[in-house]
Amino acid sequence: MTEITRFAPSPTGPLHLGHAFSAVQAAAHGALMLRIEDIDRSRCRPAHVAGILCDLAWLGLAPAAFLLQSEARPRHRAALDLLRQRGLLYACTCTRGQVEAAAAPHEGETRAYPGTCRGRSPPADMPFAWRLDLAATGLPMVQEWEDLATGRQQGRADAAGDPIIWRKDDWPAYHFACVLDDAAQGVTLVVRGRDLAEATPLQRLLQALLGLPAPRYLHHRLLLNAAGKRLAKRDRAETLASLGALGVRGADLAARLAALPPVGPDLLASAAAAGSVHSLQDQPRKGV
Repeated sequence: MTEITRFAPSPTGPLHLGHAFSAVQAAAHGALMLRIEDIDRSRCRPAHVAGILCDLAWLGLAPAAFLLQSEARPRHRAALDLLRQRGLLYACTCTRGQVEAAAAPHEGETRAYPGTCRGRSPPADMPFAWRLDLAATGLPMVQEWEDLATGRQQGRADAAGDPIIWRKDDWPAYHFACVLDDAAQGVTLVVRGRDLAEATPLQRLLQALLGLPAPRYLHHRLLLNAAGKRLAKRDRAETLASLGALGVRGADLAARLAALPPVGPDLLASAAAAGSVHSLQDQPRKGV
């Protein structure tokens, strides 16, 4: 059976080499679907959607299907209503600062939501989010999944406490939309960076709760900048568009990235001379 994979960027900035590696690896492992995760309405821009499409075409990738996540909002809302009818949600008015103050974690620990709003009714006219009452689901908090990179894995779905599944701005939260859209697109293999592996236990629980198929996973190695940090938009990582402007051929870059094994130490991406493909060499990630 042919695997169905997906590439799911957020249009909050231009794509960089790390995005290209993930997209190419996803395409190498199955029929590639594209999903533009544009539900963060304050940060997403239509211009970046067009840029993503151009970058994928430059790499020579042609996704089999395309989903704009914001257009799936009615489907997300219907799933929310079902969970409300089952009595599995409660309204939460807490701010991020209040959660951090109440959780009082030690340095390096996860800020788990302490359940402050469970059993309370929100004040009238006060914005609130919907949280999932994990204890009420009756599902085991330790969830397992198959990872092609690391084998059978498990983790706790309640590491951060009861999760928000619908935000105060009336849009679905990432985990909720992600599992619903993976199912809608028929994804059988989720290919993504290993920095996202910690999201898997909660997503597995949501899949079980919603009666959705459970895909397999491949959490691949990361591309790092010269400082040894994961390439990120916020750090102004070099964009694919800028590489193209230097004369790099997208097809050559895609072939080079596809030839790299997805499993192994993280990779150091160092800029080479204009017109050439980046030099990629194995570089153990600090702390790994």
